[in-house]
Amino acid sequence: MAYQVTLIPGDGIGPEVSGAARRVLEATGVQFEWDVQEAGVTALESKGDVLPDDVVESIRKNGIALKGPLTTPIGGGFRSVNVALRHALELYANLRPARTYEGVQSTFDSIDLVVVRENMEDLYAGVEFEQGTDGAHEVIDAINRISGKNVSPTAAISIKSITPENSRRIVEFAFDYASRNERKLVTAVHKANIMKFSDGLFLKVAEDVSKEYPSIEFNDRIVDNMCMQLMQKPDLYDLLVMPNLYGDILSDLTAGMIGGLGVAPSANIGENAAVFEAIHGSAPSHAGRNEANPTAMILSGVMLLRHLNEQDAAKAVDNAVASVIKAGEHVTYDLRADRSREKGAGTSDMADAIIAELNR
Repeated sequence: MAYQVTLIPGDGIGPEVSGAARRVLEATGVQFEWDVQEAGVTALESKGDVLPDDVVESIRKNGIALKGPLTTPIGGGFRSVNVALRHALELYANLRPARTYEGVQSTFDSIDLVVVRENMEDLYAGVEFEQGTDGAHEVIDAINRISGKNVSPTAAISIKSITPENSRRIVEFAFDYASRNERKLVTAVHKANIMKFSDGLFLKVAEDVSKEYPSIEFNDRIVDNMCMQLMQKPDLYDLLVMPNLYGDILSDLTAGMIGGLGVAPSANIGENAAVFEAIHGSAPSHAGRNEANPTAMILSGVMLLRHLNEQDAAKAVDNAVASVIKAGEHVTYDLRADRSREKGAGTSDMADAIIAELNR
């Protein structure tokens, strides 16, 4: 029986890399029925909305989606399409594995880390007050009156909110993932030494949850120290769980450690839906040139297969990607040692090579 999956091709290079991932997934023999939906600038031009209701309803119905990179229009009050989609579907967990592949030029060897990022709150919840507005003045007056602090009346205000229920949910997700995937250590990342009530709450909840998983080691690190530790001794860490803002920063850091966003997949997962997507953007200047690296999208497809419990197919695709990258012949220019655009394979050619490796 075929899996019903929403496919959002995306903007810019999105259709090329998501098309490559679609072909590779189909080559595994796993059956899919794709419900193709438009979002981002493409949807704005055709339907007048960056996130049409049809897209959200399709993912709700199917429970799973493969999404190409989307462009959020600049100005006009548009909020990030990705953030809006996560909130609309309550995709509370952002899962970002970072693993080195032989043949990818990277600063480190043998990296195998996972970042688990809380998606729904923290500063990314969007509770903000523009400088000079009545709302900002009311909030500043209340802060100065209640806390005794002296916030300048000219300040812009962003509210950081951390709740025990969302903290518990994301930390439980991290420990459950660690348990299912034979991860030995969970590290909570925070700034509780300064933000004693918000990050302090997150850390306290993480410590409490860790006691429910005695077979998995637990520790914690202050976020700035965590960045230094990852640069000095990444082999000491395994799975990192943290609030939204730190997760955004550290997931790009770990992507940089393995060679960049071109090889960094991700998933946004909730109770009733999961969306799999590359971390990188839509790169409109590269659109239509058949030169974009499809690796991150294909590896996001690997995560999708694992989510469906199609473990053999997931392993086969992962191994095929690793083999093609290691050989270094049929890869896009950014994966070549010489970075030659003339000698680099096209997006579709690299997908063909991965499919050929699957069929060996």
